[in-house]
Amino acid sequence: MAAPLTRAEKTRRTRRRMLDAAALLFAERGWAGTTVEDIARTAEVGVQTVYFTFGTKRAVLKEVLDTAVAGDTDPVATLDRPWAREVLDAPDPAAQLALQAAGARRVLERAAPLLEVVRGAAAADAELAELWRTSLEQRHTVQLRFAEALLAKCGGRLRDGHDTASAADVALAVLGPESYGVLVTARGWSPERWQEWAADALQRQLLP
Repeated sequence: MAAPLTRAEKTRRTRRRMLDAAALLFAERGWAGTTVEDIARTAEVGVQTVYFTFGTKRAVLKEVLDTAVAGDTDPVATLDRPWAREVLDAPDPAAQLALQAAGARRVLERAAPLLEVVRGAAAADAELAELWRTSLEQRHTVQLRFAEALLAKCGGRLRDGHDTASAADVALAVLGPESYGVLVTARGWSPERWQEWAADALQRQLLP
């Protein structure tokens, strides 16, 4: 017979159930179309449980987005995660850019719908606008570190005089949820095809 769940484990599972319900509803209905009552009903908890756990609907969305980007709830920074270390440790520039595209695809497969929810709601909600800006800044910080590694592997020279800042800008645009949304969500490309296109675009734009 299995041991009974501890209170901490019950709490963790309930939180996870609420996050899963919120992720599904936000992706399907958007920000305005999802209520705390909807999240509670789908997760089979009381409304007050959602408020007690997260505080606000915005806080729910933020945690859902953070979890989707990371792929788990572990408090590990992106640059400390194995896939990012693999990018930084890649033996040559082309391999690094291919790994950047692969990593971005895995993140966007999970997070692109939620990033679109935040971006779409940002125009009408100041707190979500700040969340979108923070997301953009965090993604640029990651790409800047990758660009520093790329420059070193290219002997200090990138295509068309790109420095690390502009190389990070290029990667942010190519690997962002906007291009993924247009090509995969709207135009029906497979995530694998998008990954191949993104890796090729980065190599053409950045490698000398």
